[in-house]
Amino acid sequence: MDRERFAETTKAGTCLVAGSETHQYMHDMSQRALALTAEINGTYHKPEEVRRLFFELIGKEYDETFGLFPPFSTDYGLNITLGKRVFINSGCCFQDQGGIEIGDDCLIGQQVVIATLNHDLDPERRGNMFPAPVKIGNKVWIGAHATILPGVTIGNGAVVGAGAVVTKDVPDNAIVAGVPAKIIKIIKE
Repeated sequence: MDRERFAETTKAGTCLVAGSETHQYMHDMSQRALALTAEINGTYHKPEEVRRLFFELIGKEYDETFGLFPPFSTDYGLNITLGKRVFINSGCCFQDQGGIEIGDDCLIGQQVVIATLNHDLDPERRGNMFPAPVKIGNKVWIGAHATILPGVTIGNGAVVGAGAVVTKDVPDNAIVAGVPAKIIKIIKE
């Protein structure tokens, strides 16, 4: 198993069978992510050093418009894609094996959780996982303590209220809040 094959598997939404080669690859790569996030979170770094470490974690080209306030947690890292001028506040946890795409000019509040894996509902196969990407459009603001569940797309200009649990797609320019999150207002048509 390598990064490209893993990306193809998760993009296809293929079941990740507990104990399989794919599952072992995930565990091996989580050690890499843990080491890099420990470096990011373990001591004070100037903003440019935080950026350098973060882009090493996600395996993408350095972007000086990105901002992160540690601590930050992820269990893979290599399936995170960012637009320009993204800011991630402290305490966020991204489970990115299924893929997380964040557009330009996004603000991610404190302690936001983005999940991209669901476990099998059958207790006999509970260790199996199903990947589904999370896609966040441009100019999105996600409030503190929100949780975005696997397979959700958040439209351009949307706002996710603090503490919301987003279980369904969010249209462009919608404000959603609550558990589960529901549309409470459309900002503009």
